[in-house]
Amino acid sequence: MKELKKLNSAQVRRMYLKFFEEHGHQVMPSASLVPVNDPTLLWINSGVATMKKYFDGKVVPDNPRMTSSQKSIRTNDIENVGKTARHHTMFEMLGNFSVGDYFKNEVIPWAWELLTSDEWFGFDPERLYITYYPKDHDAYNRWREVGVAEDHLIADEDNFWDIGQGPSGPDTEIFYDRGQEFNNLADDDPENYPGGENERYLEIWNIVFSQFNHTPEDTYEPLPHKNIDTGMGLERVVSIFENAPTNFETDLFMPLIKQAEEFSGTKKYGQNKEDDIQFKIIADHIRTITFAIGDGALPSNVGRGYVIRRLLRRAVVAGKKLGIDEPFLAKMVPTVGKIMEDYYPDVLKNADYIASVIESEEDRFSATLNGGLNLLNNVIAEAKESKTNEIDGRTAFKLYDTYGFPIELTKEYAEDEGLTVDEKGFQAAMTEQQNRARNARDMDNGMGVQTDLWTSFKEDSKYVGYTDLTVDNAKVIGLAHDGQQADEAQPGDKNIELIFDVTPFYAEMGGQVADTGDIIDNYGKKVGRVVDVQHAPNQQNLHRVELTAPIKKGARYKLVVDRIRHLKIEKNHTATHLLDQALRNVLGGHTQQAGSLVEEHYLRFDFNHFGQVTAEDLKKVENMVNEQIWKEIPVKTVETDIDSAKEMGAIALFSDKYGDKVRVVKIGDFNTEFCGGDHVKNTNELGLFKIVSEGGVGAGVRRIEAVTSSDAFKFLQDRDDLLTKSAASLKVAQIKEVPHQVETLQNELKEAQKQNESLQAKIAAQQANNVFENVQATKNGSLIAAEVQVAGMGQLRQLADAWRSKALSDVLVLATASDGKANLLVAVSDDKTKEGLKAGDLIKAIAPAINGGGGGRPNLAQAGGKNPAGIKEALSQAKGYLDK
Repeated sequence: MKELKKLNSAQVRRMYLKFFEEHGHQVMPSASLVPVNDPTLLWINSGVATMKKYFDGKVVPDNPRMTSSQKSIRTNDIENVGKTARHHTMFEMLGNFSVGDYFKNEVIPWAWELLTSDEWFGFDPERLYITYYPKDHDAYNRWREVGVAEDHLIADEDNFWDIGQGPSGPDTEIFYDRGQEFNNLADDDPENYPGGENERYLEIWNIVFSQFNHTPEDTYEPLPHKNIDTGMGLERVVSIFENAPTNFETDLFMPLIKQAEEFSGTKKYGQNKEDDIQFKIIADHIRTITFAIGDGALPSNVGRGYVIRRLLRRAVVAGKKLGIDEPFLAKMVPTVGKIMEDYYPDVLKNADYIASVIESEEDRFSATLNGGLNLLNNVIAEAKESKTNEIDGRTAFKLYDTYGFPIELTKEYAEDEGLTVDEKGFQAAMTEQQNRARNARDMDNGMGVQTDLWTSFKEDSKYVGYTDLTVDNAKVIGLAHDGQQADEAQPGDKNIELIFDVTPFYAEMGGQVADTGDIIDNYGKKVGRVVDVQHAPNQQNLHRVELTAPIKKGARYKLVVDRIRHLKIEKNHTATHLLDQALRNVLGGHTQQAGSLVEEHYLRFDFNHFGQVTAEDLKKVENMVNEQIWKEIPVKTVETDIDSAKEMGAIALFSDKYGDKVRVVKIGDFNTEFCGGDHVKNTNELGLFKIVSEGGVGAGVRRIEAVTSSDAFKFLQDRDDLLTKSAASLKVAQIKEVPHQVETLQNELKEAQKQNESLQAKIAAQQANNVFENVQATKNGSLIAAEVQVAGMGQLRQLADAWRSKALSDVLVLATASDGKANLLVAVSDDKTKEGLKAGDLIKAIAPAINGGGGGRPNLAQAGGKNPAGIKEALSQAKGYLDK
């Protein structure tokens, strides 16, 4: 047998990317786990998820050959993490992709070369087995041609990649034989083969031959461009090179497991199967949590935030099972950073921020965990009292889903009290939740059907709007309407799209909206209006127009951008750069842009931030932006290569894609950013910057809306008008007196409210003297029942306190009506409560008379209803209830 190389995870990742780079592929950076402009995905869940725009033809890549190591998250089967050898919530997918370039004849020899060549992975060919789609004779023949033995090729009907409507095709999977010592099945087991459910044959690579469109009519039509999509799990391949029994005994996880051992003190990995599961859960989950927070997601009760919160709570509970009672996850962030530093250096750079988020969430969960224990103790007490001796399944699931209690933990507590748990009911509730999650994920991998309308259109189109807002002689080089290429278009045609050889119209990008304006013929006649501009697949500016006269391909026209609108948009775009930097300066370097919108009359800026933004910090940000405006700083733009731009300190905004040449916008020494948008020449053109609103819009995402220039002046003028009106209403001579006058009126109002409350209390006391005199005898004790005229439930409780202090009867029932609503209160003496008479039972019996409901403690209960006319009936029913 050929000796296996010894490579660590960083070496495997680098070798894979280097191999495909040497074969003409562009190395794509690992995209953020938080998808950008893709609402179908909760997380980036595969390498191909970042390539969808290329495969469906919306964008033509700079290079049709691409390769990546993409961090990914999948959470559809969290419960299995730690129990299996290779199940993870976050993993890295190595992949190589071809968009209409190479196909089976190229990718199969490359795969064999990477896997078996001594220069690369150097695997023993005898260890490799290949499965293929039975009807895919091309793939079979190509594998045979590169040297794969016939008995190492296995036909499998499952080798067809199809997720419904969109691209599909056969695939081929590559398995590594780890040897008989890894075999967990009998020799005659039907799953004991490459491709079966076993531990011996490890799937390491899947190559998809995307060659068909699965149509809405459920047919398979050839794609305009055949594509290659592959995926190799880094963790799996590393386990082979490091001869690890599972993925967890590799350099990607063992430092985390060793650190968890130190926190535990008494538990060691490899000594107990149940303990090992907890170690694996911790190691897996802290990686996912760290990377997710580093990419801008934050714990919450919905969406991505809920996933982070759930993983963190599972990890904390796993720690408790190992005897770790102190917060520990935040301390593991630097370890994650060091493991992944070779390819993900930003994790270590942001470690303090990530750890602070995790630490806060750990502290919060401690309180939640205690709340779960309180609920569990109450459930156990109720089960004993009712003598059911079983905790129902839905309660067990609530403990799991809401408080993070695994069913095993609930069973342990229950067994200590001599109880059992309805595990079937728990599993039923779990299945319901998984079905809901599965239905919500149906579109996760959705990929649009390829369109070829503009994909093959590669003529150059130049954007000159940075300097010119009018072009006199622009030629129509591309024209389409109603989804078809055409030579001319008429008014009334639908979906008219034009590409000019030169254009002053900005195409929407980077949050900046598109320009609008007019198309004018050689006679000065307006023939149409540009209403939107987007990028064609090959990045030409694609104009969407409404025509008032015919327009022809090849003809020349004057293009005129709406100048005033464009200049306003420029001001707001420069303001977003100033705002972005000011937020970083005031709130901290962890603040990242999470989205922006640059419109004509306002700007909107979303950013990641953990916690509230105080009014003081917001004022600092606003002042800092205005200071840069009033300093009259020149705004300069340069075009350079990406490395030079980074040396200049340019900030790259979240997941924007940058080409070989990049445009850098520099605002003095204050801010330098990558940006392809339009900007002012000097900050003084903004005139004034004013924040209009700030608030949260999602888990850990804040939003600022602001205005500049004339819109800022109008905003302040409107506020001045409101102050002037307020001054007139308050009858003060000057606006500066308004705050003092408001404070005076507030104090007077508070004093009046105190006097009112005092008078109401006196009235209530007078009524109490009359009410408390009317004591009725019932079979279950003495009763005082009456309707009183008081302000509401608060004063009813005051009367009840007075009644209880004087021990005037065994039961008190009071009612009051106001504003079409009724309130009821029932109080029971302590002696009667001990005898089993409960205020809650009585209130439930009489509340229907007022069309209401309520409850409370055994000695005090209350109810509200919408039928004051039923009060007398309720009081009568109270006596009847006690006479039973």
